[in-house]
Formats: sequence, structure tokens, C-alpha cells
Amino acid sequence: MLNIPLKDYLRETRIFNTRLGAAGTVVAAMTLLLLARLVYVQVIEHRHYATLSQANRIKTVPVPPARGLILDRNGVVLAQNFPVYTLEIVPEQVEDMDALLAELGTLVRITPSDLKNFERQLRERPRFEGLALRAHLNEEEAARIAVRLPFLRGVELRARLQRHYPLGGLAVHALGYVSRISGRDLARIDPSAYRGIQHIGKLGLEYTYENLLVGTVGIEKVEINAHGRELRTLERQPPVPGKDLHLSLDARAQAVAEQALGERRGAVVAIDPATGGVLVFASTPTYDPNAFVNGIDAASYRALLHDPDRPLINRALRGQYAPGSTIKPFYGLADLEAGDDIDMERDVYCTGTYHLPGTSARFGDWKAHGRVRLRDAIAQSCDVYFYRLAVALGAERLRLALEPFGFGAPTGIDLPEEKAGLVPSPEWKLRARKEPWYAGDTVVAGIGQGLILATPLQLANAAATLAAHGTRMKPTLLDAWEDPLTDERTEVVRQPVRRIRLADPHNWAKITGYMADVVHSRKGTAQRIGYDAPYHIAGKTGTAQVAAIDPVEGYDEDKVPERLRDHALFIAFAPVEAPKVALAVIVENGGSGSGTAAPIARRVLDQLLLGGADVSVGARPPAPVQ
Repeated sequence: MLNIPLKDYLRETRIFNTRLGAAGTVVAAMTLLLLARLVYVQVIEHRHYATLSQANRIKTVPVPPARGLILDRNGVVLAQNFPVYTLEIVPEQVEDMDALLAELGTLVRITPSDLKNFERQLRERPRFEGLALRAHLNEEEAARIAVRLPFLRGVELRARLQRHYPLGGLAVHALGYVSRISGRDLARIDPSAYRGIQHIGKLGLEYTYENLLVGTVGIEKVEINAHGRELRTLERQPPVPGKDLHLSLDARAQAVAEQALGERRGAVVAIDPATGGVLVFASTPTYDPNAFVNGIDAASYRALLHDPDRPLINRALRGQYAPGSTIKPFYGLADLEAGDDIDMERDVYCTGTYHLPGTSARFGDWKAHGRVRLRDAIAQSCDVYFYRLAVALGAERLRLALEPFGFGAPTGIDLPEEKAGLVPSPEWKLRARKEPWYAGDTVVAGIGQGLILATPLQLANAAATLAAHGTRMKPTLLDAWEDPLTDERTEVVRQPVRRIRLADPHNWAKITGYMADVVHSRKGTAQRIGYDAPYHIAGKTGTAQVAAIDPVEGYDEDKVPERLRDHALFIAFAPVEAPKVALAVIVENGGSGSGTAAPIARRVLDQLLLGGADVSVGARPPAPVQ
């Protein structure tokens, strides 16, 4: 008999229902959790995740504006922009920066300087911005990067406008240059206004007029894929280009001045007396500002920094020199104004030596002039006459004779870091040097030696004030700025800084006539530049002593080391009848003002007044990328 067990259907049904209930409970709980999460994501956190989703699909890209051009008075381009390929990296999209840089190094040449600049940007700029690794890629390098772009996450190849100075070092000390934005720059600017912009004005006009030149950043909204690649542009707000600057500077005359100075250290500044517009602003030696645009390499910078001729120094603006005999017309004007108010013999017999009354001190002249009056003393540059005049006027009246013409104070030119020069006084010497003022200080001040200092710009501005019969203008390089989109031009408004009033206005004509004798009279110290001039020049030569002269041996230029030789100076304005140009020339260690500085002034005056010099200042293309 078979023993067949009977099934307990009731028990099995109960177990199945229990298991089904448990599974249903778990499914219900999971469903509730899923629904709760869905409500949290779709309702409570909707705005947050919608923003993330949009950010994954759409990227806002800053579009840098074109920097404004800089042009001379005749439309010659002095600073421009040209397109270059730039290799950029968006740090937030890169997983392994070291590996990426190593791979890019196999495709294009990346120098230690490039890496240093990039690392600095990593520290200072937002990680969502494209940071330049290499600028100015050539076409072959750009092609190699373009082929690999789909496999280089975070890498972008951009066409950017790069600053370029087509005339190289011409007028570099006036123009300045742009370079990469540094941490110090970020501390003084609004970073949001410079999104996508890599460069900023560092020196000169590029620095002074940064707000006009920079323009306004535009915006592009682009669709990107999961790898960050741009697919298409959805929306574009175009950038606003910077304003174009039109200068009073004359590029041809600037070239003449720099070529005339040649390899010598010196400066030439020429000004329009009627407006204060700067026509020439030369300082030599010069340097090429293009080397600074993307960061000059350390070796090249050290070479410039340690060059004994110091090309980085702006001599026209910051060079402070004893003005020498160029100061005599200003004292001569004080002499005319003083009349009989001072105890001064107007008819002086010059033996070549001046004895300071009451002392054994002697002060030499460059030669014995015989009998001279003020007119002769200026034309022949007689030191003895001005020694006597200085003692008669006294230190305070000497100071008051110079300060109205702008000596001892910045001119206010539209360039940064101008030096003020120095018009010394007994109070200043006691305060600054803790020394009393000696009678000899007054004597040497009468010929522009001793403690008195002036910049070439101050000398040119003072000469312009003489030419304008006392109307002193603030020298400026900017004439106007122009909107490249609308062609709307805004002129610079120029106003006199001061009007010098004389007790006898005829003294302006007198002193001008005496200065004209310097160039056009038979005994004038600058007669060599005046005998064939087709216009009349009023001028004054000067020689500034650099090293002390042995009273026994005297001064023998051939025996003095070149760096210890006298500085050569010359100031002038022309035409005498209606001056259009006033200028100052200084040649460091140039020796004679009449033999070295005056001929340079003549060449510059000829170019400004007559034109026609065969000087090439046309734009040159950028140097090829090596």
C-alpha cells in the first residue's frame, strides 16, 4: 500500500499570501521612496537642478573687445591689433593638468616662461575662464592642436586680437605697452569688466588711457556637449571696441629726433606753445615694446635692466638734470623786470673769473667775454654776468623767477610717474640736507648748476611758455578720441595752467630777441645752426657739469671718461615771429650744447616746420613666429 502524503493547501496558501504581502510592502515602500525622491527633485529642488542642467548644456563665454588704436596727428598707426591663434585651457574641465600639459608639450613648443605665466593665471584667475598657455601659434602649430582637440578635454584654440606696435621702439616711452594682467592689476580693476581679457596697459599712454582703450566685454551663450565642446552659438551680445586715440605726436618728427640722437643717451621734447600738444617725445635708447606683450623672458629682461645705457628709463619724463645755461633767459627776464630795484651793474666786464665779494671763492667762465650787457650775456652765454645777477637777486628771487614757468613741479602731462625736478631754497636745503645755504649756492644757481634740477619736459614747457609770452599750457599727448563704431570724435579741451604777467610786457619781445641772437648773431653760441635757416630761431645753449673740475687742470674733454663728460643742452622756439614749436634737447655726456644738442634741435625744427624728410614710418607687419 502506497503511503502518499497529502498536501496542506491551506498552509501553502497562507505562506504564499504572507510572502506576497511582504513583497508588496517592500515594493510599496520603494515606490513611496521613489515618489518622494521624485517630488524632492522635481518640485522642491527644481530650480537648483534646472540650473545645473542648463549649465551642462549652455556655457556663457566672454568675448573680449578689440583694443582701441593709437594714431599720430597724421593718422600713422602707432599701436594696433592683429589676429593670432591662442592655446587656452579651461581648468575646471581638466582632470589631470600635469598630464594635459605634458601632452600639449608634444604638439607645440611650451617654454618655462609660458608655464610660469600659466601657473600665475591659475592662481589669480577664475577656473571657469580660458587661460592662455601659448599665444601667437603659427599655422602649423594651430593645425596640430586642431586635429587633437576632440581628445583634449578643457583645451580651446581661439583666434584672439593681440597688441602690436608696428614701428617697434619708436616713441615707446610715450606709448608704453600692454602686458598680461597680474595679481597687482586685478587688485585695482573690476575683474568682471576684464573677463576674457588677457592684457592691460602697463606704462605710458596705454596705462593712462586704459579706460578709453579697453572697450566692453561681450557675451556668447553656446551649446556644449558632455565633453565641453561647443556645438553652436545660441545668443550673442557683441563686444564694444575701445576708443581710438589720436595724438598730437608727429611720428615723422619723432623718428627724426630719435635718429638724430642715435646711439647716445638723451631726450628731445617738442611742444606746440599755443595748445600744449606734445609733438615729439623722444628718449634714447629705446626698446621694442612688442617683447613685453606676452611676457618678456627673464634673460631678455635682465639684459634690458642691466644695460649701462638704461633704455627702460624715460629720460624725457623722469631724467632730472642740471639745466645749465638754458636757465639764463628766465633769469634774464627777471633782470629786465627788476630794473633798478637790484644793485646790479648792467654793463659787466668779464675777465673769465668771478670773485665772490667778501670771500676768496672764485668761479670760472668758459672764456673771457670782455664787456657785456644782458643781450650779449645771453647770446654769448657769459657766466660772469649771471654770477653777478644771481648774487644781486638773491636765492628767493631766483626761485620766484623760475617757478612761474613750471620749474620744480610736475607739468601734469598725461603720462604716469613724472618727476618734479627741483628749485632749491635755503629752507629746502636745511630741511632735506640738514645744511645751511651758502653764498656759493646762490652763485652757481645763476648758471643752472648746483642743486637745481629740471626734466627735459619741464625745459620744453618753459620754452613754450616764453614763446607764448607767459601763457603756460599743460602739455598733453592726446588730441582726441574716436568711437570706431560711430566715428564720433571727442576733442581734448585744453586750458592755460597759468598766465604770467610782467610789469613791462615789452620784456617778452626783448628776451626773445636776445635768444634769437644766440642763433643768428655773429657771436651767438648756436650760430652754426642759424646761418642757413629759412626761419628765425630763438634759442639758448647749455652745458651741465657732471663731475667736479680740477681748478688747476681745468676741463679737458679728451682726458675725461665718457660718462663723466658734461651734458649738452639746448632750448629753442620757432619761428620767432609766430612760434609754432618749442623744444628742449639734452644729450647725456654730449659735451657742448652748441656742437651736439643744437644741431639735433635744428633737424627736428626743420621736420616740424618744413617737412619733407625722407623718414620711413609706415606700418611694418608683425615679426614671423619662430
